[in-house]
Amino acid sequence: MTIQDSHWQAAVAQGSTADGNGRAGSGGASRSAPLRVDAQRNLEHVLRAAREVFGELGYGAPMEDVARRARVGVGTVYRRFPSKDVLVRRIAEEETSRLTEQARTALGQEEEPWSALSRFLRTSVASGAGRLLPPQVLRVGVDGDEATAGVRDGARVPLQRVGAQPGLRVVGPRPVPADEQDDTGAADLLEVVGQLVDRARAAGELRDDVTVADVLLVIATAAPSLPDAAQQAAASARLLDILLEGLRSRSA
Repeated sequence: MTIQDSHWQAAVAQGSTADGNGRAGSGGASRSAPLRVDAQRNLEHVLRAAREVFGELGYGAPMEDVARRARVGVGTVYRRFPSKDVLVRRIAEEETSRLTEQARTALGQEEEPWSALSRFLRTSVASGAGRLLPPQVLRVGVDGDEATAGVRDGARVPLQRVGAQPGLRVVGPRPVPADEQDDTGAADLLEVVGQLVDRARAAGELRDDVTVADVLLVIATAAPSLPDAAQQAAASARLLDILLEGLRSRSA
């Protein structure tokens, strides 16, 4: 399950104006002030609930859903994250950073290019972080056409369930400003994954037409959200095996 631009834009639009109760949102949440034990516990519950809810429903899910999952009042969520935009960006930044570290670890510890790329994919899919990637990281092509890469044909367009409604909706193209690419650490992730892709392609083990966006899309689509943990792990492993075979060069 991946992120939909309409969900991301809705979250930003809601968060940058006011919260769900009409209060004006501030520019960000302070992380410098020490928290009481109960406040710290509530913060951890909210962040865990936000990852689960946004991972299942996308960034368009309301803050009330996050509060219910965290078993706190919605006011508690807004006291720490005064706008939805703040919470969305916090989650996206943390998950993007986690993927970047996984890519660096694979790059530094695996000598074989294909082993490094496949290790990164397996680790990332198992972590489930792909469901929380910001949309801009799925839009980078090898030729630098960052605004439209991955949206020229339906095969590369990420899909996401819309709330609790059945069915899937196709993401439409949207140019991504340079400052938006950087505000969640996306640039670092793209750079490191690009090194993994370049090494595997140079070794003749990765198909020539596979891009960084394709690799990240594999992470996003191979991490389905299923109610049973064992079933989810088995489905992810099976789907990733199939996708890895699709990425490999025919001559490898």
